[in-house]
Amino acid sequence: QVQLVESGGGSVQSGGSLGLSCAASGSSFKIYSMSWYRQTPAKSRELVAMISEIGSTNYADSVKGRFTISRDNAKNTVSLQMISLKPEDTAVYYCYAIIEFDYNKGTRYQYWGQGTQVTVSS
Repeated sequence: QVQLVESGGGSVQSGGSLGLSCAASGSSFKIYSMSWYRQTPAKSRELVAMISEIGSTNYADSVKGRFTISRDNAKNTVSLQMISLKPEDTAVYYCYAIIEFDYNKGTRYQYWGQGTQVTVSS
C-alpha cells in the first residue's frame, strides 16, 4: 500500500506565499501523474495543478503564473509553491497520485492525501 502525506499550508495574508509538499511512502511502486486539488465547503474538489512522470505540467487558469508544481521522482515527492495568494485560494488542498505496483503491472490505482488547510486573509 501507499500513503500520501502532505505538509505545509497554514495561514497567510493576501499577497503572501506558501509551499505544500506531499510524500508517497511505501515500496515497490511507480508513480505516474501527481496532482494537487483543492476543495471548499461551497465548491466541489477542483484540479489546481498536475505534473506527469516526465515533468509536463498543467494548471487551472485561476492559478497560472502564481503556482508552480514540481516533483522529485527519486524521493517520490510533489510540491506546490504558491505566490501572490488571494483569499479565493483558501481551501483544503489535497495531494493526488496515480500509482502502479510492481506486483500488478498494468493496473493503476488512485491515491489521495489527507488534505491540508490553506487560509488566505484579506
